[in-house]
Amino acid sequence: MKSPVPLSKTDHARALLTLGLPLVGSHLAQMSLHVTDTVMLGWYGVVELAAVVLGASAFFIVFILGSGFGQAVMPMVAQALGRGDEVQVRRDTRMGLWLSIGFGVLCYPVFWWSEAILLALGQQPDVSALAQDYLRIAGLGMLPALLVMALKSYLAALERTQVVLWITVAAVVLNAGINYALIFGNWGAPELGVRGAAIASVLTQAVTFVSLAFYAHWLPELRRFSLFQRFWRPDWQAMRQVFQLGWPIGLTGLAEGGLFQASAIMMGWIGTMELAAHGIALEVTALAFMVHLGLSNAATVRVGRAMGQGNAQSLRDGAKVALMLSLGFGVTMVVLFLALPAQIVALFLDRANPSSGAIIAFGTVLLALSALFQMVDATQVMALGFLRGMQDTKVPMWLAALSYWVIGIPASYVLAFPLGLGGPGLWLGLTVGLSVAAGLLLWRFWSRAPRA
Repeated sequence: MKSPVPLSKTDHARALLTLGLPLVGSHLAQMSLHVTDTVMLGWYGVVELAAVVLGASAFFIVFILGSGFGQAVMPMVAQALGRGDEVQVRRDTRMGLWLSIGFGVLCYPVFWWSEAILLALGQQPDVSALAQDYLRIAGLGMLPALLVMALKSYLAALERTQVVLWITVAAVVLNAGINYALIFGNWGAPELGVRGAAIASVLTQAVTFVSLAFYAHWLPELRRFSLFQRFWRPDWQAMRQVFQLGWPIGLTGLAEGGLFQASAIMMGWIGTMELAAHGIALEVTALAFMVHLGLSNAATVRVGRAMGQGNAQSLRDGAKVALMLSLGFGVTMVVLFLALPAQIVALFLDRANPSSGAIIAFGTVLLALSALFQMVDATQVMALGFLRGMQDTKVPMWLAALSYWVIGIPASYVLAFPLGLGGPGLWLGLTVGLSVAAGLLLWRFWSRAPRA
């Protein structure tokens, strides 16, 4: 690969932030949908909060597995644009949407019978029953949520990230309003508790999909891609390519998400109060992670464009700048989590609830521990973004599975139970798994990145 147009570090940073900041904002807004559910149900009741922690975690795990097809659209479209192949842009995106639809339909039975699954995993009966009530409704939102992911990837690769941000922000406002009405029975609506939160999620995902699809079809600058023209026609070659790139992405996300889901299940063995605190700490940590994820997505597009153009120097320099930006934000989060953990956890709870004090105390410890893995979490997700831009997904999948499941989960279990550290031990195990992933994935990228 040649490096025809060398860019300065400032140029790389500017390009990455121009593309990445709206993605960061959209990820934060998307995460705010779940935070809104957590906060409002934290006000509603501790058992309801614990149920939605489990239910939302289960939904997220299934979503991550299926979203690999939508995420595969981003590097494929970026490389196609780098080569100037606009026909391939349409083919790849369309089949990403097809695969997302298929997965969304096939996964729904998991939500319908989720109570039996949760009981088999050792969760408490009252929490499991409420979680199933939530998932039977929220699961209907899986299909539009996956389609949203595919369209976001398509628009991000086209560097149309502003619209993704504003539509997602509007979705947060819509979700909050429906939640307020249906969880508590405000504005003359019925009081539905966890079912109200689920209904709000489904409606919000549906409106978001329709909005993005309308934009992708209507915008004059994008009409040349004819994204929805003859949408019903299959393209088996493109589908095969999207599938081959997408399933490892989905399984990689499942491996990481499974690490945190396993920690939630094991925390449920300790107690409901601890699980509620765990859910709050994870929400806060995930909000910080959304910044790294947005920068990682932008890096995927930048690396993909550089690969398509044959610009190795730009690829390597851009990756270095992206990693430094992500680590810089990680340092900020470490300071915040160590300085104000109790105040942050308290934002999610009603102080009048007699259980709040114990949840705040336990959540404070967990949030302080999460500061330990901020830097390695940033490193591993950035490395994954770089590798996806190069369309390298299969070996990273195995490296992630090794790090999270062979090392991270056993470490969490041993530290929490045989060694008697409880909840803090679970979080120390998370740090171990993420650290191994960061080292292996970063090594994989630098060893395979083309040289000028």
